[in-house]
Amino acid sequence: MTAYNFKDSNIRKTWLLVTLFFVGIIGLGWAFSYIYNDQAILIFAVVLSLVMNVGAYWYSDKVALAVSRAVPADPVRYHELHNIVENLAITAGLPKPAVYIINDPSPNAFATGRNPQHASIAFTTGILEQLNKAEIEGVAAHELSHVKNYDILLSTVVVVLVGVVSLATDFFLRSMWFGGRRDDRDNGGNILMLVGIALAILAPIFATLVQLAISRRREALADASGVLLTRYPDGLADALEKIESAGPMRHPTNATAHLFIANPFKADTPRVGRKTPWLAKLFMTHPPIEERIAALRAMDRPYA
Repeated sequence: MTAYNFKDSNIRKTWLLVTLFFVGIIGLGWAFSYIYNDQAILIFAVVLSLVMNVGAYWYSDKVALAVSRAVPADPVRYHELHNIVENLAITAGLPKPAVYIINDPSPNAFATGRNPQHASIAFTTGILEQLNKAEIEGVAAHELSHVKNYDILLSTVVVVLVGVVSLATDFFLRSMWFGGRRDDRDNGGNILMLVGIALAILAPIFATLVQLAISRRREALADASGVLLTRYPDGLADALEKIESAGPMRHPTNATAHLFIANPFKADTPRVGRKTPWLAKLFMTHPPIEERIAALRAMDRPYA
């Protein structure tokens, strides 16, 4: 297996999931419209979700940096880190992103920004203290790959879709208590109502699972893309081992946990060498760390 094959495979699987998401939403919209014979509720939910999430897209980077307590990395004190990020950005054909530091002994990092021209990468002080240069380069290349692959854009689109599903199903369930197109004497109508209730309950769960699956695919894709920048899979693999063996971050939040290269909570994440149950994988924002490391170790050198 090469990094090129791994990258292509994950791109195909990501867009397959996105397509499945769109088909599911269209089916959900059709079902609710058919049951109520009125598209107004769904249209309102779509508009509201779009407005909320477009706003979040424009300001998500500032919020993520503030919540994570990140501050701009001093170019003199962190001269080597700036050089690493700049050299990799040149290699990737990207403008150099802003570099931030999080004062936390647990090694971790994340990238944010709506496009390469407005991107930022934040590193914890633990990364600089515990990882060597090759490992830091592996982490920086992974985060730059998120920027280059426009993962922030894709994640925003997925958030919009999840919002549409959640709002649409919420409106449907609420409308049942305040009246709706329902005829208790019509067995066909009762069956449709039961189908609608089942969809309203299961659709948000399904949407969340697809969102998490896409997030995991983007992490795997960033691993492969990062290797193509550094030409050294073991650098990122070694970095992941050190990151996972460390303790949790001091101030992790659920709102930004999916952005980090590894789960900042750590408590619910199986340690390296332990197999992750398949059911647990469904609810993870990141691929199991042992699987990521195994994939990196198995990669042939891209230039060999």
